[in-house]
Amino acid sequence: MATSTAWSPLRQSLFRALWIASIASNLGTWMQNVGGVWLMTSLTPSPLLVALMQTATSLPILLVGLPAGALADIVDRRRLLLIWQGWMLGVAAVLGGVTLLGVMSPWLLLVLTFALGLGAAMNGPAWQAIVSELVPRPELPAAIALNSVGFNIARAVGPALGGLVVAAAGPAAVFLLNAISFLGIILVLYRWQRASGPNTLPAERLIGAMRAGIRYVRYAPALQAVLVRTAVFISCASALWALLPLVARQQLQLGAEGYGLLLGCLGVGAVIGAGLLPSVRRQLSTDGLLVMATITFAISTVVLAVVPNLIVVCIALVAAGFAWLAVMSNLNVATQVSVPAWVRARSLGVYQLVFQGGLAIGSAVWGLVAEQLGNTTALSGAAVGLLLGLVAATRYQLAVGEDQDLTPCRWAEPVVMVEPRMEDGPVLITVEYPVDPKQAPQFVQAMHELSHSRKRDGAIRWGLFYDTANPERYVETFVVESWAEHLRQHERVTVADRAAQERVRAFLANNASTTVTHLIYAHEP
Repeated sequence: MATSTAWSPLRQSLFRALWIASIASNLGTWMQNVGGVWLMTSLTPSPLLVALMQTATSLPILLVGLPAGALADIVDRRRLLLIWQGWMLGVAAVLGGVTLLGVMSPWLLLVLTFALGLGAAMNGPAWQAIVSELVPRPELPAAIALNSVGFNIARAVGPALGGLVVAAAGPAAVFLLNAISFLGIILVLYRWQRASGPNTLPAERLIGAMRAGIRYVRYAPALQAVLVRTAVFISCASALWALLPLVARQQLQLGAEGYGLLLGCLGVGAVIGAGLLPSVRRQLSTDGLLVMATITFAISTVVLAVVPNLIVVCIALVAAGFAWLAVMSNLNVATQVSVPAWVRARSLGVYQLVFQGGLAIGSAVWGLVAEQLGNTTALSGAAVGLLLGLVAATRYQLAVGEDQDLTPCRWAEPVVMVEPRMEDGPVLITVEYPVDPKQAPQFVQAMHELSHSRKRDGAIRWGLFYDTANPERYVETFVVESWAEHLRQHERVTVADRAAQERVRAFLANNASTTVTHLIYAHEP
């Protein structure tokens, strides 16, 4: 057997092909970012319109993040990716054509940038979720890390290359090169013969899948902590990304290639961070690393605000790139390890919604502040906000997830005399527990802890009742929308959920068993 290393996933031909194609595509994307923002600064001097370029890129996630994640969980991800990769190719080609014709305007540029961001938003959850299909499970962490390395290689090279192309041939050339960059991924996806697993249940419908995703987030404290920490950080960190082109043009008196150099410094810092993070993680806890990275990013933002020296600013941006990677990689890993496979794409969609939504809203807010009070005030205020946001770390600590085994561990099929139709419902499930009265308080506490998994996996209502005529009899009830959704609930149970159920069973009197019934609402004919 070959030794597993950080590069082992590249032995898988499909993963390797997609990884190489994604680097080319990300190069085009980062070149596009430089060309688009630089074109906007040529079309208008307004700080607000320049900052809205970041908003136009990020806002689509706010609108379609959850539907994108739900679709990626319920439809063929390969086809979904092909559709949206083709969409982005088309929009980038239109951007290039309109710019070549000389009819581009600030608002048209924003609209087309929004359309490109829409494709990225719909593509994102499915792209992240397919990694587990491309490599063996033991190599999944290394594969995720390699994707991050590839992205940051593109971020280190793409901006500088984009600046050079803009300076030599204009923004239109960058837009057209970006369109071409999507062809590699489309070709690899087209040739991928994706195996589809057996479907014993009807596919979830989009609205129902979205409700299931929202319900999961509502009853998943570990995921909620990730989302809060993400929102707090990105709402202030967005100022650096939104105002960097204005700092380059107005404060440092740089051209397009100089702006690309600044973005390249951020990418270099991220690549350096990818190499150093494993050793840093051994020295610091996850929360300690996030605190250190946030402080570093805040200091870099202050340097950008008050220091007009190019060399000092480049050094600060390298540090900011390292800090950005440390924060984003830890938050992304925390998202994936805190959720089971059935809801992973939806959780990633919600995470991206919070991330990109915070980036979009934060960029607009800090752009408005800069327009009214100046770049220095806006960047300094954002740095203060980053430091104040560290208060959230004390309440919303990230769970590393090693103590939660989220491997599927489905329930046995329900025993029925008459097989219901899949759409029948709502379904009322009751579970009777014979409990030792001396253990009742501990049993009730354990049951309320178990209730979170019932609600995460599909219950829309839950309750626990005791019998006044029999102090040993407790009855748990929970309601699920339909028979199909209850069968899905059987498939969604994890090893960690099973452990919670076993803790409950420890309080049963004389090792007695439970009695389960399934009741379906009787609709009037």
